[in-house]
Amino acid sequence: MGLHSTELHKPKVIVVMPAYNAAKTLKITYDAIPHQTVDQIILVDDGSTDKTLEIARELQLTVFVHTRNFGYGGNQKTCYTEALKEGADIIVMLHPDYQYDPTLLPDIIAPIKAGEADIVLGSRFMSGSAMDQGMPWWKFLGNKFLTALENWTLGLNLSEYHTGYRAYSRRVLEEIPFSLNSDKFVFDQEFLVQAKHLDFVIKEVAVPTKYFPEASNASFVDSTIYGLSILLLLGRYFIHNVCHVHLRQFQSFQARYRRVQ
Repeated sequence: MGLHSTELHKPKVIVVMPAYNAAKTLKITYDAIPHQTVDQIILVDDGSTDKTLEIARELQLTVFVHTRNFGYGGNQKTCYTEALKEGADIIVMLHPDYQYDPTLLPDIIAPIKAGEADIVLGSRFMSGSAMDQGMPWWKFLGNKFLTALENWTLGLNLSEYHTGYRAYSRRVLEEIPFSLNSDKFVFDQEFLVQAKHLDFVIKEVAVPTKYFPEASNASFVDSTIYGLSILLLLGRYFIHNVCHVHLRQFQSFQARYRRVQ
């Protein structure tokens, strides 16, 4: 979606919130969103056991419910599928735990609206020290190591790959086969590897973050498992890209259709 097209029609912006037990922070996150910038907010409840669903309905969000916990990646698959059905031109993923600043949403979508990017990442490492903002030291070091490895593997120069604040153009979600991705946290990294392989333009915007008890925060063990899953992902991508063993996960829907034809 180039600059000329945005002059002809106002793009429909939909915020998607993958939610799991976010009752304590959902309303403050919602209240901080610049609503004049957003056309619709979709929340997918991933089997919460608190009052997340009740609060979401009180806020009159568009709500979809998983009857059990499908996982972070599984939640996002529903988020994006439903946002496309609702006619979104730009889709913003915002965690409802108030860790990322909702007021920066106009900055997040600006490069896509201007036709300068297909994907925008809100980076915690472009606005001062993430550790000063409360990021645990072991998470900081792990993030830096994995980001360096991913940059080397993909030939990019991003400040981080592991943010939960992201915006996508409609074309990105239509072409990337995200339904083939994991239902777990590595979903986000699989998506970025697919995006790089399919030559989508990725930009970053600085976003400060907040760490506090109510915000979701992965444990050391969970983070270690996540890190290992990224190493396996990069290995699969190496096999696909260098060894020329074609894996469906890294082919666009259009390319796979052409191969069938």
